[in-house]
Amino acid sequence: MDEINFFPDDLEIKDQKIILRLDLNVPIKDKIIKDDTRITLCLPFINRLIKKKAKIIIISHLGRPKGVNVPDLSLIPIYKYLKDALKTNVYFFRGNFDGETKEKFSHLKGGEVILIENIRFFKEETEDSQDFSKKLGELGDIYVNDAFSCSHRKQASVHSITKFVKKSYAGPLLKKEITAINFVIKNKKEPVTCIIGGSKISTKINVITNLLKKVNNIIIVGAMANNFFVHKNFKVGKSLIEKNTKEVITNIYKKAEEHNCKILIPEDCMVGTDFEGTGKNKNLDEIKENEIILDIGFNTIKKIQKKINESNTVLWNGPAGYFENENFSTGTISIAKIISQNTLEKSLISVLGGGDTLSAINKSNIKLTFSHLSTAGGAFLEYLEGKDLPGISVLK
Repeated sequence: MDEINFFPDDLEIKDQKIILRLDLNVPIKDKIIKDDTRITLCLPFINRLIKKKAKIIIISHLGRPKGVNVPDLSLIPIYKYLKDALKTNVYFFRGNFDGETKEKFSHLKGGEVILIENIRFFKEETEDSQDFSKKLGELGDIYVNDAFSCSHRKQASVHSITKFVKKSYAGPLLKKEITAINFVIKNKKEPVTCIIGGSKISTKINVITNLLKKVNNIIIVGAMANNFFVHKNFKVGKSLIEKNTKEVITNIYKKAEEHNCKILIPEDCMVGTDFEGTGKNKNLDEIKENEIILDIGFNTIKKIQKKINESNTVLWNGPAGYFENENFSTGTISIAKIISQNTLEKSLISVLGGGDTLSAINKSNIKLTFSHLSTAGGAFLEYLEGKDLPGISVLK
């Protein structure tokens, strides 16, 4: 972590043009922001830069417009939000990047902000174009990447731009993300328990394999656990499973034994005949052909709670069931509550990541406390895998 060039608090930035890459990719429906979490997290640092009289140029994306100007993916709602939230002049740039772009930004005074329209409206962004990166880089004196969630992508505004700016730094949000994940995989306080959920084992196989070497317990929940049931010759009815996972799971158990890591899977579950109805609690040997496993069962919840109580660090990625139907959200909410309680009462280090995990927690409307909530999805998982993320490697 020491290798990364973090933004220094004492840097003199008055009248310096700072290119600030943020992740303002928030859910917007009918031009109304539905969840402003990602924006509010960025405001303290923007305000610090304003106070220091820097000239701030914000770059962000929204959705995946694939190099086309899609009106529904415009940053105008975010521009209006920032205009209300920041006590300074905020401008919006909707032009192209050409030889005169620098002049178009020349009116910016110290302490003012300009937001550039969705950077993914330019196909050169996702192509990591050197020419486009140069045009972006020439706009500023200093580049700050505060978008950890985009740092696993080789894209112009997070990767090649650093070649064309005098100084490049990682911002405070990025630092917070890396510090939190490092508490699980590097500077860990044992015992460490990881709860891995979601639907596909294929998307998380590398994460699980990497974590096996570094943690004490891995608890498998969600539809991913169905593959482990099949591996142990239990019938899972109409439940979601992936093909050809036998060898993968055999390998997981083998490596877990080598590294003295315990793998825990549910021993009972909530089943329904469809996703919209109610559920019944059943043991694994009682599931009928027309039933779908949609949550973990009561005994499993108790078992997980006990394991969390015995842990000093918990990492959680992926819900325990089909939380969209509250009849199948009990497992996820129970896990969230016990992690929160231990974080408050026993100084448990708790790191939660993944969009679905956060959605499930937000949907519950219960006041919960965790050491760190990560808004990153792919970057969070790839960093857990031990990968050197392109957007971070260029800041070293």
